[in-house]
Formats: sequence, structure tokens, C-alpha cells
Amino acid sequence: MKKVLLALFLIANGLGQALAEAQPAPKQPHDMAKMWQTSLARQPLAATATFDAKGRLWLASAKDGHVMVSHSDDQGKTFSEPVIVNPETEFVAADGENRPKILVAGNGNIYVSYTRSMETPFSGNVRFSRSVDGGKSFSAPITVNDNLEAFTHRFEAMGLNKRGQIYIAWLDKRAASEANKKGEKYSGIAIFYAVSDDEGKSFKANLKAVDHTCECCRVAMAIDTDDYPVVIWRHIFDSNVRDHALVKLDGKMKPVRLSHENWNIAACPHHGPSISIASDGVYHATWFSNAPERHGLFYANSSDQGKTFSSPLNFGNFEAQPAHPFVLSLGKRVYLAWKEFDGESTGIFGMISSDSGKSWSAPKKLAATADVSDSPMLLGDSNRVYLSWNTLKEGYRLIEFSGENK
Repeated sequence: MKKVLLALFLIANGLGQALAEAQPAPKQPHDMAKMWQTSLARQPLAATATFDAKGRLWLASAKDGHVMVSHSDDQGKTFSEPVIVNPETEFVAADGENRPKILVAGNGNIYVSYTRSMETPFSGNVRFSRSVDGGKSFSAPITVNDNLEAFTHRFEAMGLNKRGQIYIAWLDKRAASEANKKGEKYSGIAIFYAVSDDEGKSFKANLKAVDHTCECCRVAMAIDTDDYPVVIWRHIFDSNVRDHALVKLDGKMKPVRLSHENWNIAACPHHGPSISIASDGVYHATWFSNAPERHGLFYANSSDQGKTFSSPLNFGNFEAQPAHPFVLSLGKRVYLAWKEFDGESTGIFGMISSDSGKSWSAPKKLAATADVSDSPMLLGDSNRVYLSWNTLKEGYRLIEFSGENK
């Protein structure tokens, strides 16, 4: 039964799609195309929310080929009429590891990024739009990646620092494509990024951050106390060992290995990590592994800007297929949220630490659904933390995450 549940879990998290991309093309290419079209036709549930400086909640979601932005002044109970970001319909990636992103600057500007999936299987472009009138209208979306070949430019992460610079990093296949053209071997793909210094009017030329990343696991980003973004991803070490690494996009730091479970798998698990950087500069990271000896969800922290990490904490009930962990830090308080499935319903569980991750409360169920659902996200507003979760049956929910460390 465990093997059956694990197989269902991997399928649900996109392993079939990743296998098709990681392995040689099948004998019948039209089957891959059909699978891709089926993926594009899925009900989009992935949504991202954020609070602005005044406590207003902003939500970015996808519907009928459009990215939609709405806001709530009553903590998610009711929302304004959605404003369309992209007037022309597109294949907006909004399921699993892919989702529209939204950030609100201190001056009220609203920034939205998303991945537009293309007709060619596993291809896409990273898109960006902004609003300078409080969300009443949005600029025509621009494509951030300056390589426009029909392959992967997907799974973007977006960050905004105190200087107002916008960073977008994503998974990109151009380095692998160039290597293949030269007859050279190249494991996985790469992470590229771009920076805007003019409040999103334009982005500078794309830069490569690192080679040999996993193909379909989300990229996560957090802004360090020195205003540079830190990116975390699933990396390919040696021959298909897919653990995690991080790097600061300051042009100085070299990639550092974060996890050491030594999960050897010839495909992308479609299961990316999460990172949060506290006001005291401590890095907090979570990830998933299914290595034979060390598997499940893991948490670790670093007090030396990612040079070294604490011994990983293995959390969640592995018998219940724990998945998609998310971490958020507010000073010394650290919050974890993740999915579990008991055979009938999916629950979101959480834990709290009040001492920078040294000790933790017992797991607590925050919400549940008996239908399809998005991955959990955590939001901070002043000193309060909320679970942001979208489900097919119940719709979008914002649930306060309270409790003391015991």
C-alpha cells in the first residue's frame, strides 16, 4: 500500500511530466503533446497573496487564460472585482509548482510575474506586469527572458528589496540547449535571473546564476538583510543526486550545498524548496526528499549567511505523504506549513518555533479539504501570520496561524 500511495503522490506532483522532459523523447511525440495540452487545460488553483504596508490583502490568481488581481480589506472574507493583468488570453501556468506571483512596493506599486506556457511541450516564457495606480490597471505584460527559443523559461521566483530593485529568477534551458548543439553532455538545466532598477519599466540583460539544476522543481527566493536576493533550488549533484543548494545573487557567493540526503533519481520530483530570511539575518529553509535512508520533509537554518546549516529537522508524518513545506520567519518566530493526506482528505499542518528554529511546537492541523487543492503558503502582516490556501471545493481561504511554542 505504501508503494501505491507513493506512486500516486509522485504522479500528483508532476513526476510524469518531469520524466518526459528528463528522458529521451518517446517514440510517439504526439502523446507528449497530448499530455502537455491536458496539463494546460487543468483547473488553475495556484494563487499567491501578499499584504501591503496598510494591511490590505492582495491576491493574484488565474482564470480563463488571464491573470487576475483582487484585494480584500476584511482578511479574505470578501474580495474586490478582479482586475485583468493580461488583456489577451495566454496559457497561464497556475498549478503545482507554478503560480502567478504578486508583490506590493512601499510606494504602492504592484508587481506581478507569471509563466506563460507555450504550445511546445514543457516550454514557456516568464512574464511581468505592474500597476502604478493602486491596482486599478496593469501595464501590458513584457517577457523577461531575452532568449525566446521554444523551451523552458519557467518556474520563476520574484523578490523586491528595500532599494526598490525587482529580481526575477527562473529555470532556463538555454545553457543545456547550447551544450547539446555542441555535442556536450549537460545535466538538467540552469537558473537565470534579471534585475529591474526602474520600478519594473524594464529589465536588464539576463544573467546565469548556476548550471545543472533540476528541471521542474520551483525556485524560491528571499531578500537578505544586505538587500541581495538568496535563491534556493533542487540541484543535480554527481550522477542524478537531486538535493538542494543556494546562492546569493551578489556576484560574489558561490553555490553552497544545503541538503545531503543523496536522493538519486533520474527525473525531476516536481517538489521545490522554500526559504525565509529573518530580520536578524538567519536563513530558514525547508525541502522534501525521498532518499531511501532519509526521506520526508526537512528544516534547517543558517546563522552565517548560508555558509553552514544546522542539522536538518525531519518533520511531518511520512505515512501521510507530507508535501510542499513552506517556511516564514518573523524575527525569532518561525512558522512551518505543509500538506498531508490521510487517504480521504488533505490537511494542512503547521508548527511554530519562538527561538529561531531551535525547538518546535507539536504539529497542528490548520485546515483540510476532501478535494483538489493548492500548495500552502504563509503570509505575515505586522505580528500576525496567516495560512493562504486555495481549494477547489472551499475556494480561497486566509486562516490565522496562532499558537505558542511548547
